[in-house]
Amino acid sequence: MQHKVLKYILDIESIIIEIESIKRRLNNDFNLFSKDIIMQRAVERDLEIIGEAVRKISELQPDIIISSSKKIIGLRNIISHAYDSIEPALIWGIIQKDIPILSVEIQDLKNT
Repeated sequence: MQHKVLKYILDIESIIIEIESIKRRLNNDFNLFSKDIIMQRAVERDLEIIGEAVRKISELQPDIIISSSKKIIGLRNIISHAYDSIEPALIWGIIQKDIPILSVEIQDLKNT
């Protein structure tokens, strides 16, 4: 694995830890999340960073498979360019359902 690719994998890992921390801080409660614009923006930024890191990984080493890479990159583009259309429920669903899957994939990649 290329050194830069490992750096992006470690970046994703640290962002996932940050998202999990945000969920704990909010007691994993969507109602608290939906009322806290600062937490929403923090998670959106984290998802942007993940999307950019996944994009760079796919460019540098296309043989690395991240199951939802196209969706992750697409979400990054939506957050960056169509930020006014992002609903808290969409972001919450992603951090509840998709981030745990990505976390497992990143751990597998890191350990290979």
